[in-house]
Amino acid sequence: MEQRDEHDIEIEGMLLGRKEMEKKGSEMSEKEFTAMMMREPLLRNRINNTSQIAIVGTKVCPIESLDYEIVENDLFKQDWRSRTKVEIFQYVVLKWTLALLIGLGTGFVGFFNNLAVENIAGFKLLLSNNLMLEDKYYQAFAVYAGCNLVLAIAAAALCAYIAPAAAGSGIPEVKAYLNGVDAHAILAPSTLFVKIFGSIFGVSAGFVVGKEGPMVHTGACIASLLGQGGSHKYHLTWRWLRYFKNDRDRRDLITCGAAAGVAAAFRAPVGGVLFALEEAASWWRSALLWRTFFTTAVVAVVLRAFIEFCRGGNCGLFGKGGLIMFDVNSAMAVYSTPDLLAVIFLGIIGGIFGSLYNYFVDKVLRTYSIVNEKGPSIKILLVITISLLTSCCFYGLPWLSSCTHCPDYLKDQCPTIGRSGNYKNFQCQPRHYNDLASLFLNTNDDAIRYLFSSGTEKEFHLSTLLIFFVTMYCLGIITYGIAIPSGLFIPVILAGASYGRLVGTLLGSLSNLDVGLFALLGAASFLGGTMRMTVSLCVILLELTNDLLMLPLVMLVLLVSKSVADCFNKGVYDQIVTLKGLPYLETHAEPYMRHLVASDVVSGPLISFSGVEKVGNILHTLKMTKHNGFPVIDEPPFSAAPELYGLVLRSHLLVLLKGKKFTKQRVMTGSDILRTFNAFDFAKAGSGKGVKLEDLDIKEEEMEMYVDLHPITNTSPYTVVETMSLAKAAVLFRELGLRHLLVVPKTPGRPPIVGILTRHDFMPEHILGIHPHFGHHK
Repeated sequence: MEQRDEHDIEIEGMLLGRKEMEKKGSEMSEKEFTAMMMREPLLRNRINNTSQIAIVGTKVCPIESLDYEIVENDLFKQDWRSRTKVEIFQYVVLKWTLALLIGLGTGFVGFFNNLAVENIAGFKLLLSNNLMLEDKYYQAFAVYAGCNLVLAIAAAALCAYIAPAAAGSGIPEVKAYLNGVDAHAILAPSTLFVKIFGSIFGVSAGFVVGKEGPMVHTGACIASLLGQGGSHKYHLTWRWLRYFKNDRDRRDLITCGAAAGVAAAFRAPVGGVLFALEEAASWWRSALLWRTFFTTAVVAVVLRAFIEFCRGGNCGLFGKGGLIMFDVNSAMAVYSTPDLLAVIFLGIIGGIFGSLYNYFVDKVLRTYSIVNEKGPSIKILLVITISLLTSCCFYGLPWLSSCTHCPDYLKDQCPTIGRSGNYKNFQCQPRHYNDLASLFLNTNDDAIRYLFSSGTEKEFHLSTLLIFFVTMYCLGIITYGIAIPSGLFIPVILAGASYGRLVGTLLGSLSNLDVGLFALLGAASFLGGTMRMTVSLCVILLELTNDLLMLPLVMLVLLVSKSVADCFNKGVYDQIVTLKGLPYLETHAEPYMRHLVASDVVSGPLISFSGVEKVGNILHTLKMTKHNGFPVIDEPPFSAAPELYGLVLRSHLLVLLKGKKFTKQRVMTGSDILRTFNAFDFAKAGSGKGVKLEDLDIKEEEMEMYVDLHPITNTSPYTVVETMSLAKAAVLFRELGLRHLLVVPKTPGRPPIVGILTRHDFMPEHILGIHPHFGHHK
């Protein structure tokens, strides 16, 4: 590449419109072509900001893609084809060892979360209940609301000041990461810390949130931490760990972590695997299925061991339940036509309520994003407001409910005095309980267990179920999006179970199904309507309730609710991914992409390097652009004619420049570079690590020297011809998990590369910005 000034570097490779390229490309000489490109005005709508921005937590952060592609160059020949049997054995052993550690870590955190929530919330509720028994109602409310407020402020402060990325569920971020989106700090150690303790404080504070979504994020963070491939900072540089210094293996580990999180949250190991397959992972293979199954099995064993330990009374208020959280026993193995019609009706209601729920969550999140931009103090103030509103609803609404006489068969178990459990006495006389207080003034798990209980047709008034449903529905919508770790599963299950039980009570004379089973089916219908999952939700619910007889009914209600809800909008996690601006690639191409070809959306200016390039040109390009990959073009005397040699990564260029293997003459020095470096010098460092542009110390005289890029150039990048349909290119890009897709010309006699397609180029906003007329046909 001849010597050029700054203006030449910026202008080089400007792309013509596709029609003009096709018309003139084959007729022009290279000099004429370059001259025409330099006369072309800057196509501003083609400029690609390669570092996109998205909302992470409540902050706008730059977004990069992950490098899942296997790099094949002279240094990176140490893959499966060239590894020794010992190295392969080390890699396999460590892979399974890390899966084991992810399972152990996630299982322990899952148990710790349950233990902390049960004891903190249980202590708060018992204290309030004891004050009410002494007729100190105002003091009881002050204690209840005060405890909630302190816990809420603690959770919000952790999120606002330490790790904003820990706010919310975390499932959309994990889903985007496994799709290839590298968002800032979403899997950082600080995020893990805040996710664990913020979730404990938030759930204990009585918010209508769950700890299940955050557990998925927690599992992914644990997996990311273990998959960093060692750490020089903490002197953890064991030789075996070097095998995991790449995005492909980290992706697999984080998939295992997400599955382990679901297994720990719901105690559903098989459901965890299916959740990772259906909802989280974008790429899957049979080997990964086996490893995620092993990880979730480890989680199940860990939880079972801890729960058995707690049954001896060693864990305070925790340890009442087994591995199955909610036992719903249905003796009905045969279902009549009215039963099936009732289930279909529930599915339709769930689909409508679920799509409406997603609509309002989207609107609330947009509003909160504006509020949260004001700073940490405003975030905490918003959390305080929602906490006080929740406390007032939970404590005030039970006063609207009348007292119910305790069933005779319960004897000493009703009302629950001096311990946690259902049948809250509230303000009632002896041997009576307040059914609405039993739902509101309880932990979320106990409230669900109470709603799912079978053989309890007369324990709830219809007005109680209606009030509880409306409250949970509305509070669930306005609570999600504040600056605390918050899952959507529990609010949705609570609201769904309450309207399911309400429908079951109303249809008591028409259906033989138990009201507890109706509650479960209502929860399933609402889950299907909001999250649009089917197989994984079905298995999770069956593992939660331990009743296989319900399998056909759960399948039916999920299918109906998803089908109905899909008519209105997308699933809640898909909506949040879009709202945050995370550039997620769908499995299918949009219809308008079939009318475009690859060269229609390539962005400029295109900057390329010669096989032996001047150091100053490389350094200037790295400073002036944020591109992650650059085409390497060989020119005479290194080739007979200009030809595409491959693609070189920004991170590899930084390592090479730091090594300073420069020459004064423009010659190939590949053998010298191969002796100086090894493959693991160029391996991907952990998050926030690696060589940065500021680390380079290039002297003035070195700027005029040359460096050979051939040894670090990927000689087999994925390429497509410029006339390939954009729809076909999009499917190829996603299925192969690419970061760069090179577009080459169809006709000879033109420069060897037309442009590079990245994730940004497949985003609807980019394509419709260039071709707005397709926006009417979406």
